[in-house]
Amino acid sequence: MIDNTSESCTTNCFHPELVHQVKAQMPDTQLQEGLAQLFKVLGDHTRVRILNALYRSELCVCDLTSILDMNQSAVSHQLRVLRDAKIVRSRKQGKNVLYSLDDLHIFDLIRIGFEHVQEERV
Repeated sequence: MIDNTSESCTTNCFHPELVHQVKAQMPDTQLQEGLAQLFKVLGDHTRVRILNALYRSELCVCDLTSILDMNQSAVSHQLRVLRDAKIVRSRKQGKNVLYSLDDLHIFDLIRIGFEHVQEERV
């Protein structure tokens, strides 16, 4: 039974079958840690701004520094973090390196995230 005043359980398990079912369906700890790391990388304002720009177009570091009004070393550092997390990818075009979101999953995360923060709360 749950005591609503203290928000703590007074019994070991109210729905043991449900607990067993949910535990069996949950991903393993390593996958959950990977998801937490993804959200941790996404949880930085500067990186969100970079992803927002890359959501709209493939860009080089110089373009990103201009869009974000930041210095090149700061943008490059954040791009390295995003690339290491497989959130963005890079490709060479002549002497330039162009950055883009890594795949459609990242596009979806950005789109859904913005939809979520823009929705009206009732």
